[in-house]
Amino acid sequence: MKTIEGKNILITGGAMGLGKIFARKALEEGGQVILWDINRRALQETQKELARLGKVSIYTVDLANPGDIFKVAQKTIKNIKQIHILINNAGIVTGHLFQDHSPEEIAATMAVNALAPMYVARAFLDNMLQFQHGHIVNLASAAGLIPNPRMSVYAASKWSVVGWSESLRIEMESQPQAGIKVTTVQPSYINTGMFAGVKAPLLTPILDPEKAVAAIWEGIKHEKIIIRLPFMVQLIPLLRGILTTRLFDLIAGKIFGVYHTMETFTGRRKELTKTEARGQKE
Repeated sequence: MKTIEGKNILITGGAMGLGKIFARKALEEGGQVILWDINRRALQETQKELARLGKVSIYTVDLANPGDIFKVAQKTIKNIKQIHILINNAGIVTGHLFQDHSPEEIAATMAVNALAPMYVARAFLDNMLQFQHGHIVNLASAAGLIPNPRMSVYAASKWSVVGWSESLRIEMESQPQAGIKVTTVQPSYINTGMFAGVKAPLLTPILDPEKAVAAIWEGIKHEKIIIRLPFMVQLIPLLRGILTTRLFDLIAGKIFGVYHTMETFTGRRKELTKTEARGQKE
């Protein structure tokens, strides 16, 4: 089991939602956390709330801006010296038919969900290679395993994360001297508010954030390659592999109702500025 005590854990989207829970878990086990988020006020509030548990460093960063990512990464490394665990947690979602997506929504979703994890990992990879130690955790989604109407761009971004994250893992495993582990996380809907209004598929309940993070956290400490939850998500690759596309569509869409989950989606009801929307967290 991985020991968290004394480790530096960097969490993107760390000001709220799952990121904040991850931060608390790390602090409770003796780690030090570095929180990245676009929302400065929320970062400061979270830092103040969690400071009683341990050291919390905060950095404001726009994950849709590669230049900002690398600039803040340099500042982080200068101050922190070594990043032991990187949790790529930040993400956004827009839930409607593809024909109703604006080019700006498409670009923002792919920038934050698909490109930012790559840029952030690249920004810290040399640091991990230097110390021959590191663990990169990428929060993808069950949407990276299965098509779903009204979330086509989100699904595309998460499929991208899955392909890249698994490829990165194999690259790192081919260099055992690098000492770097890679974990890909693929949960179903989690009740953080990001997917407010969605209808849970048959036998796949909407996950409680605390319980979801607890399960993911244990997987991270055990350096699992892939973490899928709840149980039904683990069956998706098998079913897609053995069933014809039409039969899978019938079972997933008609019987389990997966293809209808986003029809009642509302998302967070708060009015967000374009900048805040890019920082909305899973």
